[in-house]
Amino acid sequence: MRLLIIIVNYRVAHLTIDCLHSISNEIPSLPWCHVAVCENGTGDDSAERIKRAIKDNDWDSWCSLTVLDTNLGFTGGNDVIIRHALGSDDPPQYFVLLNPDTVVRPNAFRALIDFMDQHQNVGIAGSRLEDPDGTPQCSAFRFPSPLGEFEASINLGVVSLLLDRWVVAPAVSDDTCEAGWVSGAGIIVRREVFSGIGLLDEDYFTYYEDVDLCFNARKAGWSVWYVPASRVVHLVGQSSGITVKMPNRQPAYAFEARRRYFLKNHGPLGAALADFGKILGLTLWRLRVLLGKPDFMPPHYLRDSIRHSVFLTGFRVKNVCCRSL
Repeated sequence: MRLLIIIVNYRVAHLTIDCLHSISNEIPSLPWCHVAVCENGTGDDSAERIKRAIKDNDWDSWCSLTVLDTNLGFTGGNDVIIRHALGSDDPPQYFVLLNPDTVVRPNAFRALIDFMDQHQNVGIAGSRLEDPDGTPQCSAFRFPSPLGEFEASINLGVVSLLLDRWVVAPAVSDDTCEAGWVSGAGIIVRREVFSGIGLLDEDYFTYYEDVDLCFNARKAGWSVWYVPASRVVHLVGQSSGITVKMPNRQPAYAFEARRRYFLKNHGPLGAALADFGKILGLTLWRLRVLLGKPDFMPPHYLRDSIRHSVFLTGFRVKNVCCRSL
């Protein structure tokens, strides 16, 4: 198999079906492609709705459905499919991990495959994510760092200028370029990456698994690139309820995933410095809000950042628990 596209559905069956409709337009030009949908323990009629859509639209030849009884998170749901595919007689050359709340633009997959074919040293490449009106979303990033955490938290122009090289989310580029990591909402991964460094770390559950995957791929010698010729509409936060424009209170597992990333990949000192940078930045941000600056941070963000920091939770690398705040 040349390409396996994986979609993990949780509570958004209608969007998964819309995503499949957009993919169906690409299938005639990708005869060696298969789409695997994982219904990730939603617990309602989602599996039946997706199964019916596959049958009614005659997608059976290129699309299959795996149903899980338990929500294994983004990581576990993808790994179920990846693990099975790697163990098959015809493992895919490439894997595409695609969020269910996406709609693929024409030739989105072809652009990724052509780029990977032409650049054998690239292990992971990410699509340009955008709003339905075409407005680009930031989907190519630098790796988080203590200074990057401080810059993002204080959100002050002069600080951003001084710390430009550490800004995690730089301005969106129209050009193909190398990145630290790319958003897992729409990425292509070479088979050898998974074979060499392992699958997604299921102890993240959801969040930071894409940062971790790219970090470890780069450690193993693979490069990571952003390919804006591959365009994917991303309806942000439909499963989690967390959006940029209307931020809800961050769930505990988002903070836990962040803490796991820093402790796992940068050790206790790196995690402590990152937490210090974030808390200091947020504290100064709160002072700016008291002086009249509009507040767009999620509710209780400073309090929750302190509560979930290594200073209060310890320096042991822990599995992420999926629970509400």
